[in-house]
Amino acid sequence: MQKLVKSIKSLKTTKISTLVEERMALFRALGRSGEEGIFKELCFCILTANYSAEGGIRIQKEIGSGFLTLSESGLSSELKRLGYRFPNMRARYIVDARSKRKALAKAISSLEGRALRCWLAENIYGLGYKEASHFLRNIGYREFAIIDFHIIDILAANGVIEKPSKKSLAKKRYEEIEEVLAILAEKSGTSQGELDLYLWYMETGKILK
Repeated sequence: MQKLVKSIKSLKTTKISTLVEERMALFRALGRSGEEGIFKELCFCILTANYSAEGGIRIQKEIGSGFLTLSESGLSSELKRLGYRFPNMRARYIVDARSKRKALAKAISSLEGRALRCWLAENIYGLGYKEASHFLRNIGYREFAIIDFHIIDILAANGVIEKPSKKSLAKKRYEEIEEVLAILAEKSGTSQGELDLYLWYMETGKILK
């Protein structure tokens, strides 16, 4: 772990630190953008499950407020037109989530971070712990990283964890890796949300969301 801590601290002395700070500021602003902006970010996170973040960003920009207004069939057609892999299923998830917007707003206003994540995973179709963490990090919850294969690969390559045999993580294993990330974040002087961006950059050379 010490080697990884050293690499992260080194990155914090470069321009990447500024990019991370800017991205975190954008996340905080998104969390204050109102119900519609937050819902559109939820749709982005539903789309990125088993799909690329870059592809999700592109589609989110193309569809925009259509997430709020299109019928399930209309949304499915748009997703298909844009080359999305799972148009029918994700359209169904998004339309179902749309029907829960008031409950979502209430949960965000009344629940703390981990309890809120649990609510999301249990109530929003298409969100497991990874996608729920992604959504929360993207609306300003600094205590969440997104444990995807990029993060797993870099942790395993540095001997911090053993690489899981399955791509999909059970809740218990997800939380175990999350505890490792909490230690790594503390040692490197970052939040888990910031740590996620640094690790993603180390693995991909990109700062996305």
